[in-house]
Amino acid sequence: MPDWSYQTVFRPVLFRLPSETARDFTLQAMGLISRMPGGTFLIRTLGHMESSPILESELAGIQIPYPVGLSGTLDSQGTANKAMSPFGFGFIEIGPITPEEIVAHRRIRREPEAEVIVYPEPYANAGLAKTVWRLQKKQGHRLPLFIRTRQMPGSTWEAACAQQLSGMTELAPYASAFYIDAYDHAWSAERNAELANRLQREARERWGQEKPLLLYVPLDISEQTLEKLIHQIRPAEWDGIVLGEALRTTEGAAVGKPAKAVSLALIGRLRELCDARLALIASGGIHEPQDALDLLEAGATYVQLHSGLVYAGPGLPKRINEAIISERIRQGILPEAELPSFWSGWGWMCLLGIGMMIGGLLAWLIAATQVVLPYDLSFLGLSRGELSATNARLLGFMSHDRVTLAGTMISIGILYFQLAWHGLRYRHHWAKTALMTSGLVGFSSFFLYLGYGYFDPLHAVAAAVLLPMFILSMRAGADAPPRDAPSRINDRMWLRAQWGQLMLVSLGIALAVGGLVIAGVGVTGVFVPQDLQYLCTSPDMLNAINERLVPLIAHDRAGFGGALFSDALALLIMALWGINQGRRWLWWTFLLGGLPGFVAGFSVHFQIGYTDFMHLLPAYFAFALYAAGLVLLYPYMMRRETAYR
Repeated sequence: MPDWSYQTVFRPVLFRLPSETARDFTLQAMGLISRMPGGTFLIRTLGHMESSPILESELAGIQIPYPVGLSGTLDSQGTANKAMSPFGFGFIEIGPITPEEIVAHRRIRREPEAEVIVYPEPYANAGLAKTVWRLQKKQGHRLPLFIRTRQMPGSTWEAACAQQLSGMTELAPYASAFYIDAYDHAWSAERNAELANRLQREARERWGQEKPLLLYVPLDISEQTLEKLIHQIRPAEWDGIVLGEALRTTEGAAVGKPAKAVSLALIGRLRELCDARLALIASGGIHEPQDALDLLEAGATYVQLHSGLVYAGPGLPKRINEAIISERIRQGILPEAELPSFWSGWGWMCLLGIGMMIGGLLAWLIAATQVVLPYDLSFLGLSRGELSATNARLLGFMSHDRVTLAGTMISIGILYFQLAWHGLRYRHHWAKTALMTSGLVGFSSFFLYLGYGYFDPLHAVAAAVLLPMFILSMRAGADAPPRDAPSRINDRMWLRAQWGQLMLVSLGIALAVGGLVIAGVGVTGVFVPQDLQYLCTSPDMLNAINERLVPLIAHDRAGFGGALFSDALALLIMALWGINQGRRWLWWTFLLGGLPGFVAGFSVHFQIGYTDFMHLLPAYFAFALYAAGLVLLYPYMMRRETAYR
């Protein structure tokens, strides 16, 4: 459920449902998908969070791949942890976990205008026994689990201590680290500090440094009380401090955007009070990448997401990670990488793209004039005049297949050249993946030409020339992080761009399906009913005229289907992974790459009089998606880097 589908389709529907219903449905659906064969691959494909050593860190010996964590209260049952682990999270919180189950008797409430979620019972959870039973099962991911323990509401100081230690003992086999959430507003700062120190001391006696300990501090603590607490807990003996996500109200715990201001103030004060090496985790009010950057600048080491995923979408952790990389590049923390030479790989792909464009132009010229080549006529054993005499519309019909193939070839050439120049040259993983996937399909589709026993020497020569270029361009090279500045705020332009991305992703899927269908028809029945109506004939009649005529037409159809599928895969990956704020070159690539295909398809159909509405309806639909996507994405992709607040 990436942002382009969440913001446009799923969120409007889910927000019409009661909060619990929407949450449970979403988490269960994601969990189900992750457990299905290929489900995790699908989730990774849609999200495509590229790992980067730049973002890796270590917390008390625990390797953290990304500085973004997942809040435990968002998915208290852990239903979708496996599904959400590829989104760009570096760790997952489990909890709060109390000795006994705590049930909320009032409903969770959303306040969309304020971007707040109100929990009537902030410590609602399944209890220790059920949580341990769940953790005993295979987690399905390798992210570290930070387990948050909590005593039962209203517990005495002694009972709280016993419950915390008992819970940690039960949970220790599954915890990478513990969040000790023992603070009680009914007690003084001194009493809370005394409990924290005792828990920390006894936990160290049991597990030593094996289980890192982080003190969980509620977000609604006053600054004065926080200072008293920190002065008495000896921060140097802890592995970190977690600043909570909720603000208490008369109706429960409010988790949402207004918490950011409080988080900023308290994180800044914590950083002043604690050693610079102590890990600080902020988790309140992070709804857009800029929120995370602000908290990291204020002193946080990591951020943890909750309500931001509900209001901004599942793509938020990826956007935050990319924003952190961009910010480090802007600050000069990461040096400029030296661009590889032309012949190291990307240059060969540029030449391949130019070759495809030249080949497409020549094929268009031939298809629009002579239509057939001498070796085609030799295969049939007919002259051009004899071929035309067999059916007055036959050459026009063959021209429409060949012109559309030519337009697709030009489109592929433009995409390949642009992806090589702007993507492969800068070692962008997504660009290389688009080229690799499309190229493998494109060259493999050559064998579709042989489906009916017709060997096309010109296509064979072209493939023989271009294939070495493709192989040379795909030589291994270390991926480099994208240097484009991602959108850091969830403004109208970003929301509008989600609709534009939805249009282009839908276009890529539609064209891929169309390419498969056309290729399938080409190697099986060859014709659809509208084709035969246009030709006023049947396959048997064509076979009676010349038994090699249908194989020749099939070769054209299968070739066009394979090329269209190859083109669609490149477009789809670009739409899924490449769209970003200010990536102007990609918008122009979408525009210029799509025009040859649509111009070729529409012009040749109207030129030969093959204007059946049902036959052209898929093309009309595809063009509508193409135009809408470009219009909606234009402001976002043409926007230059902004000075963010």
